[in-house]
Amino acid sequence: MAATLCRILLPKQGWLPFTQCVRHGSKSVTRHKRPLHFLKQKLMSVTRYIPPPRPAPPGAYPRQTIRDQEDDPFTILVKKNLKNVFQESKMIAVVQNSGSTADEMMLLKYKLHKHGITVKFFPNQVVRSFLKDSTYSNMAPLFIGHTVLFISKEPKVKEMLSSLRTSRHMLLLGACIDNTLLSAQGVVSYSKLPSVAVVQGELVSGLTLLTSQTAAMLQRHPAQLSALLQQHVKQQSSEGAPKAQEAT
Repeated sequence: MAATLCRILLPKQGWLPFTQCVRHGSKSVTRHKRPLHFLKQKLMSVTRYIPPPRPAPPGAYPRQTIRDQEDDPFTILVKKNLKNVFQESKMIAVVQNSGSTADEMMLLKYKLHKHGITVKFFPNQVVRSFLKDSTYSNMAPLFIGHTVLFISKEPKVKEMLSSLRTSRHMLLLGACIDNTLLSAQGVVSYSKLPSVAVVQGELVSGLTLLTSQTAAMLQRHPAQLSALLQQHVKQQSSEGAPKAQEAT
């Protein structure tokens, strides 16, 4: 515009100015977007909202029918043996076998057999399937890996622990003793309890001591009462004799 004005104002003089006023337009973008910090980019990517996938409309897929898998005859037989074991045994210990040899296992069986403890092997999958529908369902987490059952008709805990101390590859996981689920530490604490015969003897001795003390107390009171009465009579008679002598 400045150059046009110069041409209009000075057309007749025959010369143009050596400098022409040209106006340049300013830049439209004056502020550039600063890049985000690396940690902030991480935070934004982690906290970005991810919408859940859209569910399939009803009727798009055929219905899935749940088929009950029937147990094969071998599984039925194993479950029957397990049921008999849990019904007839008062001590069922779960022991993990971590690489013991055949000779070590044979020696351990011999030591346990002397105390009336039997070693049984059952598949873990069948055992967990049996325990799922029984009252012993809390024992299911113990059957992981190579496990062995030590069963006995009587709770012979001390004998079992003494035999396990000699085997370094056998680890006690837990036991069910008298329908009570115990951990490994609980089994050790149970072994320190006195036997039933000792407890019964202590109970009988305590009861007889109480009855003897009661009988002694019942017999002592009448004897003391009669002795006191006799002493009182003697005192009265001794006091009455001097008074009679003074009166005469």
